[in-house]
Amino acid sequence: MKAQMQKGFTLIELMIVVAIIGILAAIAIPQYQNYVAKSQVSRVMSETGALKTAIETCMMEGRDFSTTPACELGWTASNLIGEGEGEGQAGGTPQDGLTVTISLSANTASVAADFGGNAAATLSSSSLTWARSDAGVWSCTTNVDAKYRPSGCGEAAAATN
Repeated sequence: MKAQMQKGFTLIELMIVVAIIGILAAIAIPQYQNYVAKSQVSRVMSETGALKTAIETCMMEGRDFSTTPACELGWTASNLIGEGEGEGQAGGTPQDGLTVTISLSANTASVAADFGGNAAATLSSSSLTWARSDAGVWSCTTNVDAKYRPSGCGEAAAATN
């Protein structure tokens, strides 16, 4: 008589595989969440940075949000900024959580974005700001944790009381 060959996995083998998958998941999930948050900060930096060209054009034409015709930014709502996508409002607030200011007299401008909406929970109550000096130089600052901060965007100065 031939002995029947056993086919399949033992319970111990299956338990070892499940343990290995659990260990890998415990390491991979936090790293993935950090990656998502960092990519969201980079995306907001890119989206708001795109407004610099429109703002420069308006400033060269001597237009701001109070002139006629008013400065048109051509903004498309972002789901990472503010509490919702919202419609554009008057002045320099194209959507909730985004504020654009243009000062023709001081030759300065700024774009400030507050994280919200679909942004990662670790980014809540954080913001990213582009500021234009009177010399026409743009600089980016943000108050997100250093591990999420993209290159080219420095740390925001701490508020003083």
